[in-house]
Amino acid sequence: MAGTVNEETTGAGRGLAPVVFFLSDSTGITAETLGNTLLTQFPGPRLERRSFPFITTEEQARDVVAVIDSLAAAGPRPIVFSTAVNREIREILSQSSGHFVDLFGSHIGQLEDVLQIPASGEPGKAHGVGDAIRYQSRMTAVEYAIEHDDGQSIRALERAELILIAPSRCGKTPTTMYLALQHGILAANFPLIEEDFAGRALPKPLQPFVRKCFGLTSLPIRLSQIRQERRPDSQYASLAQCTYELRSAEDMYRINQVPYVNSASMSVEEISATILQRMRLHH
Repeated sequence: MAGTVNEETTGAGRGLAPVVFFLSDSTGITAETLGNTLLTQFPGPRLERRSFPFITTEEQARDVVAVIDSLAAAGPRPIVFSTAVNREIREILSQSSGHFVDLFGSHIGQLEDVLQIPASGEPGKAHGVGDAIRYQSRMTAVEYAIEHDDGQSIRALERAELILIAPSRCGKTPTTMYLALQHGILAANFPLIEEDFAGRALPKPLQPFVRKCFGLTSLPIRLSQIRQERRPDSQYASLAQCTYELRSAEDMYRINQVPYVNSASMSVEEISATILQRMRLHH
């Protein structure tokens, strides 16, 4: 479960930053998300990150502790983020020589006092299939996003909660996939092409659904760089073409009162959160 550890990656004897561990008795997604969010507040040396999901037995927990202890003995004490729910496993992990940050245990007791019921102690609730209805809605949304990616289908657009429009390579696909998988949003995306820019009208299939549309734009230089990776030295990737398409798209958005955001310096998560807020899409 644990990979080999050498002196270079641990920073032993070199005064480097500590290794960061994310431990969980389930997928580890929550530990990584919360831990990495906290670490963003501390810019500095690049940290090596190691994830240990599905720690489901006490023996596995002791094995992980042994890895952490060996690193602590050889160099900087590791930072350990844990979302282990099982009390016995959490107790074993907490005995490691790392700086232990218990992201669940320190709050479970407080919530038990407030709600006056004991916690279930079952791992996997956040990212499992415990809520079957919500899980199925997310899978349905993913299937919808795949079918309606890049304008491949205009079938059942009336079912869409969101139609994301933009010139090529502005981030439509990853954004719709994220909204589907994380939030269960039925999202289609539709590319804007040369013929769409002439009259500044929305593409004909989208005109009945203008209130569902949201636009993405970018910076010409950034879009050109991205397109160069796909089609080097092409008209498609030229700075002039990117400038023209982005200006035309923004004109289209304004004329048709389509809200939009510049995605050039935003993560998929930030773009998605902006869309959810501005389109008032909440499940």
